[in-house]
Amino acid sequence: MGTLNNKKVAILTEEGFEQVELTSPKDALEAAGATVHIISPNEKTHIKAWDHTNWGIEVEVDRELSEANPDDYDALMLPGGVLNPDKLRQNKEAVAFASAFLDEGKPVAAICHGPQLLIETEMLKGRRMTSFPSLQTDLKNAGVDWVDEEVVVDNGLVTSRRPDDLEAFNQKMIEEIGEGVHV
Repeated sequence: MGTLNNKKVAILTEEGFEQVELTSPKDALEAAGATVHIISPNEKTHIKAWDHTNWGIEVEVDRELSEANPDDYDALMLPGGVLNPDKLRQNKEAVAFASAFLDEGKPVAAICHGPQLLIETEMLKGRRMTSFPSLQTDLKNAGVDWVDEEVVVDNGLVTSRRPDDLEAFNQKMIEEIGEGVHV
């Protein structure tokens, strides 16, 4: 895996993120040398994970979304879970935050249900992506060439389907962040 020293990555999430879809990428990013901030519109200092069928761990929020600036980050990571992306996609500030990364060609990595937020940016037309299978119709309706593959990379946009894909997802995410802005 490449080295991400001097790279800052934002993980944007709400309560109800799938636990391993945040902890595994965060650990991989930090192991590669990146500084990682958990950003949430939630005003709490800690937010709860969803772990398969029950509530899981609590993670500390490093920055409230209202105080976060996309210009301060080199990349964006979006964990899945059913509750988390559904809350984020309804939050105009979260949509604007994600849009800034896509607009500037910064790497964006989204797993499982994470791409739901990206649909709201209306910036996915013509992109090749994957996701949890239940999102394929939504992504196709947004103009995406949806494929059922472990990990898909499209010009800095990294997507995967489920926790089983995390090893490949983390590797490609780190690779794309190491490459930097994709024009």
